[in-house]
Amino acid sequence: MTTRSATRRNRTLRMAGGLTVAALALGACSSSDSDSSKKSDEESGSSAKKVSGTVTVFAAASLKESFTELKKTFEKQHPGTEVTFNFGGSDALAASITSGAPADVFAAASPKTMKTVTDADDAKGTPSTFVRNQLEIATLPGNPKKISNFEDLTKGGLKVALCAKEVPCGAAAQQVLDAEQLKLTPASYEQDVKGALTKVELKEVDASVVYKTDVKAAGGKVEGVEFPESKKAINDYPIAPLKNGPNAEGASAFIDLVKSPQGQKVLTKAGFLKP
Repeated sequence: MTTRSATRRNRTLRMAGGLTVAALALGACSSSDSDSSKKSDEESGSSAKKVSGTVTVFAAASLKESFTELKKTFEKQHPGTEVTFNFGGSDALAASITSGAPADVFAAASPKTMKTVTDADDAKGTPSTFVRNQLEIATLPGNPKKISNFEDLTKGGLKVALCAKEVPCGAAAQQVLDAEQLKLTPASYEQDVKGALTKVELKEVDASVVYKTDVKAAGGKVEGVEFPESKKAINDYPIAPLKNGPNAEGASAFIDLVKSPQGQKVLTKAGFLKP
């Protein structure tokens, strides 16, 4: 082989090698971009399926602020969709669902109220716990009655509002009363936790037993008093898609968002405990 031919051959080999390295680098970059995009989708809770239309969510009243924030995220992730809510006492919502009310998702404040729906075979699949919540005493700003513990609520002359016993927050409060062998006759029983909180805000009662999340959402309108006995009655919050829901893809995508790191961040910021 002549010197000229050898030189030409070496140049060709170097060019081929360079192209191979470039191709490998490009492939690795493409794979990295793909993995990054996939990870981003998973973190944002977005669904691989095309989601459209209206997603109807029945949710416990204590979820109002958090779910309203997640609604904005969901509609941004899925242009053209709309999330509508029915917030209220979990027992009343469960009764509506089993009576045929159209809804895609049910997020309850206790396993017991979710069981009403699963026993009626209205839930699709097995409900999963996505957050937990703990009770707290809500008083007027400045705590004028100097309430320092749960037993103080049973003192005479104090007006207290409780959630109805059928409502998860009411059942939890009753659980604490029973565990501590205390008796309390409230000034009123409210149909959901927001109703109990409003009684304090309007100065119609001196205190109410609500959730930590509700005290936090109320801002300076109320003052919270923690009590250790509340650890004996922490509520699990289950969520499930519904069989008769008209938007199965939307239900799945909304639940994915709620359970995603992004959704959990919103919920824990609001004061919910991790499941």
